Amino acid sequence: MYKYIVRRILLFIPMLIAVSFIVFLLAYLAPGDPLTGEIDPNIDAEVFEQRREAMGLNDPFHVQYFNWVGSVVQGNLGDSMHYNGRTVQGLILSRVDNTLSLSVFALFVTLVVALPIGIYSAKKPYSTLDYGATTFAFLGLATPNFFAGLLLIYFFAFQISIFPSQGSVSSVGLEGFEYFLDRLRHLVLPGLTLGLSSTAIYMRYMRSEMLDVMGSDFIRTAKAKGMGSRSVLYKHTLRNALIPIITLLGFEFGMLLSGAVITEAVFNYPGLGTLFLNSIVNRDYPVIMGINLILSVTILVGNLLADIFYAVVDPRIRYD
Repeated sequence: MYKYIVRRILLFIPMLIAVSFIVFLLAYLAPGDPLTGEIDPNIDAEVFEQRREAMGLNDPFHVQYFNWVGSVVQGNLGDSMHYNGRTVQGLILSRVDNTLSLSVFALFVTLVVALPIGIYSAKKPYSTLDYGATTFAFLGLATPNFFAGLLLIYFFAFQISIFPSQGSVSSVGLEGFEYFLDRLRHLVLPGLTLGLSSTAIYMRYMRSEMLDVMGSDFIRTAKAKGMGSRSVLYKHTLRNALIPIITLLGFEFGMLLSGAVITEAVFNYPGLGTLFLNSIVNRDYPVIMGINLILSVTILVGNLLADIFYAVVDPRIRYD
């Protein structure tokens, strides 16, 4: 197992290099640069050229890319081109806790809602709840996040005013339990929006896998031996049905972080998503690459953890 983990970690390096190269190339080929939006006809063009030269924007692509890679290897993600005087690390650290809170809340909602309903739907297929869950799943998959977010804002923020529609905290100076409750209220609507499609997917996967395992020979054998239905369900059926769910979980957290871009924009939530979107608009390459690097590492680590949990859930799997 340890040798397998070491091999997988070593494979992260070329994969991260490939991802960073592609993203940096796309940003480089995009029209404009960080100074494009600041061009003023009343200012001499030579001033902007001097600034481009100082920022390294006139360097060839390979020079810019390797300069950035060299800084990352030394543990420095560079300085922002748009937020003057701010480092990429500082910008990311100032917002990463908001995005992590949002992603964890969305994942919690997904698991708490999807798994029990999926299990019940498999136990009683074609029941009223099963049809209702199927309808909800199709609606969740068909509804874009931004549209679902706008609906939630309209009903729960404007019509009945239960939850706030934007931001991560109502006011500065809140402390203790009051601060926790305020943060939680601000997480509800964006968290539900972000977890909507994942909830629908997990419900369908859970139902499908449970039905498939329940029809297996070893389940019929367990029942024939007189094992109770609850024991058969949770000790045998559920454990085997969770294997493909673990595959989804391995990618889910990274996908939630990347999916937060649209959700955070809808709710004006100050996280990595809005920072990433603003950086794309402003051609802030160091910030774009820094956030992209974090998302890539998160997805790769999640995939590794999924493989490790395979061996925990299914003892037949070995990585020797």
